[in-house]
Amino acid sequence: MKSDRGLPVAIIGGGFSGTMLAAQLARRGIASVLIDGSGRMGRGVAYSTTEGAHLLNVRTEEMSAWSGESEHFARSFAPGDHDPRGFAERRQFGRYLGTILDEAVASGKATPVQASAIGAARSGPGWRVDLDTGESVEAAAVALALGNQQPEALRALAGAGPRFIADPWAADSRAAVADLARTGEAALLVGTGLTMVDLVLSLNSAGHRGHIVALSRRGLVPRSHADVDPAPVEREAIPFGNLRGLVRWIRLTSAQVGWRAAIDSLRPHSQPLWQSLGNDQQRRFLRHARPWWDVHRHRIAPEVGHLIAQLVGEGRLQIIAGRITGASASGLGLDIAFQRRGEGTVRTESFAYAFNCTGPLHLIARTRDRLLRSLLDSGEIRPDGLGIGLDVDGQARAGARLWALGPLTKGRYWEIVAVPDIREQAAAVAKDIETELGR
Repeated sequence: MKSDRGLPVAIIGGGFSGTMLAAQLARRGIASVLIDGSGRMGRGVAYSTTEGAHLLNVRTEEMSAWSGESEHFARSFAPGDHDPRGFAERRQFGRYLGTILDEAVASGKATPVQASAIGAARSGPGWRVDLDTGESVEAAAVALALGNQQPEALRALAGAGPRFIADPWAADSRAAVADLARTGEAALLVGTGLTMVDLVLSLNSAGHRGHIVALSRRGLVPRSHADVDPAPVEREAIPFGNLRGLVRWIRLTSAQVGWRAAIDSLRPHSQPLWQSLGNDQQRRFLRHARPWWDVHRHRIAPEVGHLIAQLVGEGRLQIIAGRITGASASGLGLDIAFQRRGEGTVRTESFAYAFNCTGPLHLIARTRDRLLRSLLDSGEIRPDGLGIGLDVDGQARAGARLWALGPLTKGRYWEIVAVPDIREQAAAVAKDIETELGR
């Protein structure tokens, strides 16, 4: 059997999850290779934006990348440069994260590899990871830190042609935003969540002054943060294992302390609370309550909320609850047929572009990522019981010497898509890897 002594840990994905795992391992003296072919090494999709209008959705004081060092990000600003209670630009956090990666690389314990992993197979006690360059990496262990998967294809827009932007973070999306800013034509955003907010900010910053329609089944838009008095709650006061009881508890507590404080009070308990529900109640939550939870739990900076409200008030942004029934290319644009919620009439409007803002892929089995596809097909990994992520144990292990981090583990942890949660997971996984490898 081949020895793995001296082999690095292969981390697939160079966003926040992967970068912080590499940094945590470096602190423990464990070598890693950080594999990412997206061009966003050390930043990922969320923090690779160059637009000042894109703000963090979490206050600066809560955005430390390091577990146990709560002021680490806030200290990265010169005194007086930024209010710790405010919301910094995402590009500032991207630079901060890049600095952490640079330090890990300088330590000699982290090696960035600018390539995409397309497959992985067991090699002795460890792994061989195949890259799109034709090369491969031998590793003692593998950690999957691929973040959110690309949005699912929208069947209703299958005939829309090139004016439908399937991935709002791709290069053709940036080109479409620039074209809309130049022409002032109308845009359709399919989805009304955080991705929609980002795209509206991009359009507005680029100088677009035309009409924007944002459409989703319920027409729910993320709520804004506000300064509220914390209302901590003891675990014993929360109805664990009872979804209906939890909904009643939130309503009652919201009436007493406000909905923001009520939702925030659940944060320290969110992962065990989620796990206490079991698959049946979790499925009910995803089917009926998730849209409302998302817009209340994952809030936007107050200044962003004010701008969205202003654009709605001016008529430049229209939020519609409804569904698309058809789409076709028409001249230099799109004809979109849609039906408002509660109406029987189908309307048709023309747009220069339509963007898929429905958010990340909901079913992991439909991923188009080549590495995940190969691991799923070989049976090395499998979907969780809900199908929304990978099946992992309490140490985030997806298999022998195989870990997963971040959104890939949301089926088990649910609240695992934001920095405050993932930084703790990265620290815990690094510790578990250290134990497993006997370093």
